[in-house]
Amino acid sequence: MKLFDVYPLFAIEPVRAEGSWIWDKAGTKYLDLYGGHAVISIGHSHPAFVKAITDQLHKISFYSNSVENPLQRKLADKLGELSGYPDYQLFLCNSGAEANENALKLASFATGRKKILAFRKAFHGRTSGAVAATDNPKIVSPFNAGHQIEFLPLNDQAALQSALTPEVAAVIIEGIQGVGGIQVPNDSFLQWVASACRKNNSLLILDEIQSGYGRTGKFFAHQYAGIRPDLITIAKGMGNGFPVGGVLIHPDIKSWHGMLGTTFGGSYLACAASLAVLEVLEKESLIANAAQLGSAWIQRLKSFAGILDVRGRGLMIGFDLPVNHTNLRSNLLEVHKIFTGEAKPNTIRLLPSLAITAGEGNLFFDALTRELA
Repeated sequence: MKLFDVYPLFAIEPVRAEGSWIWDKAGTKYLDLYGGHAVISIGHSHPAFVKAITDQLHKISFYSNSVENPLQRKLADKLGELSGYPDYQLFLCNSGAEANENALKLASFATGRKKILAFRKAFHGRTSGAVAATDNPKIVSPFNAGHQIEFLPLNDQAALQSALTPEVAAVIIEGIQGVGGIQVPNDSFLQWVASACRKNNSLLILDEIQSGYGRTGKFFAHQYAGIRPDLITIAKGMGNGFPVGGVLIHPDIKSWHGMLGTTFGGSYLACAASLAVLEVLEKESLIANAAQLGSAWIQRLKSFAGILDVRGRGLMIGFDLPVNHTNLRSNLLEVHKIFTGEAKPNTIRLLPSLAITAGEGNLFFDALTRELA
């Protein structure tokens, strides 16, 4: 049997990882500034993370959600405490796409409506509703295309005002657009969206799957705007590589048995991994590290004459390149052994572990200086 060929692959086979470093099977060492799409939040193979999963594996790894799992309540308490949302409710699932799918479903249940407003360059996942709300027709099949989705320009208040009709169940927006090239919604725009949704009895869904969990220097990117969305979706950095996702749900949204469900979501191992991540974020002050290092990196990037634009917050950073440097990402990987991300056609994305050090960052800037000289 062959693998279904949907991934363009680098000719690199990682066999070991620690902190911000990866080693391939030949022993070559790489600096990881991408974290597998912003997944590695506390560093590869963090000892506390490894111990939590290993200890739990020796107790019980899985049973269904038909029995009590105290780890789920412990995770909800810790997440509420650190995120600033102790009064919200938590639904656990397995991925960001599932989190967005369930958030869209909840919005429709709560409002009795089905139209969704999303934004150009959005990426919300690859399941049916999530991919329909993703602004990439190439990955939306005819089966998925039946959802009522309207795409609007980001930060355009007039366009949203016109589109926010009584048929709209929800507005879904990323805290910072990741796949779209690190596009940041204005704080004032988010504040207006939150107010407009309330007036229209529509729900506001904040997709914090890539921008959450401290990556921007606050627990959630939308907290810079001082708003409280109805639904907040999480995944990626939540499990530091263990598959887990979730939805934070406003206390006014009421549940009923069977409303949502999942076989694997909130498993013992997923909760153990997620609790370890939160404990390390808190103990090692990694959100503060993301804020401080990210601010310094953004300022350094802005000093490069060969860079056209720099965007982002904390350690979620994107910068644009002129056409004569569109090979920068491949050069960083092949010549300097540094993993970065990209957004087509000419944006480099930096999404390192929140535990990365200033010294490790200097290695990247030394390489960047040589490449852009």
